[in-house]
Amino acid sequence: MILRKHRLWHFLEPDFHPLPEREDVGRALSLEEANRLLEAAANSRSRSLFPALMLYLHTGVRAAERRLRWKQVDFTHRAIRVGRSKTRGGEGRVILLNDEAFDILMEWHARFADPHPDHFVFPSERYGFDGEDGHLYGAVSVWGLDPTKPMGSMKSAWTTCRKAAGVRCRMHDLRHTFISALAEAGVPESTMKAIAGWMSAKMLERYSHTRAQAKREAVNKLPQRRPPWGSPQNPPQSTRRSNS
Repeated sequence: MILRKHRLWHFLEPDFHPLPEREDVGRALSLEEANRLLEAAANSRSRSLFPALMLYLHTGVRAAERRLRWKQVDFTHRAIRVGRSKTRGGEGRVILLNDEAFDILMEWHARFADPHPDHFVFPSERYGFDGEDGHLYGAVSVWGLDPTKPMGSMKSAWTTCRKAAGVRCRMHDLRHTFISALAEAGVPESTMKAIAGWMSAKMLERYSHTRAQAKREAVNKLPQRRPPWGSPQNPPQSTRRSNS
């Protein structure tokens, strides 16, 4: 992008051969794996982790899109409006909230004393043991809360959560899980694209990991076309021998 801006990219472009993009990295989590992750997140020192994972699993927002402000959450119409996004089709899209996502955001909103519209939904905050004996009982307190700054990273809490749940996955796999659940529920592709913020059917196919059972049920719905008398052009071997 820098070279193109300065009109120099055309010198290197003929020799540029990008590596093929891997398409086997992401996966959809099973219901059991997702529940184990949520249980571990509920017991995490980070109070933001559980509502964040719930938001990912029920809205399909990307990790970079979690920097939501409260003004982007419409509690009246039960929806959130995504701001800056990875793709042009993702920016400004509206995602409706189901009951679980709406309830968790309501509970999370009530935890803050005076949340302003410009405050971040997941603000910057730190955690420490509560009191001198906090390390003995695991009591945690929040300090350094700054609602005007977004949370920088959940890497430490997320790593601990995965280990406690015994699940090997990436945080982006929660988005895969969300899209796969929509696909298995029979949601039309156009609706899935609008929710996920994609612009191509290829990207939709990559992120939609319908499980083997759902695929088997789909192909079993095809009508049977084999005639009851077998194939008229290829009679059985026993018939060919007797005729000869």
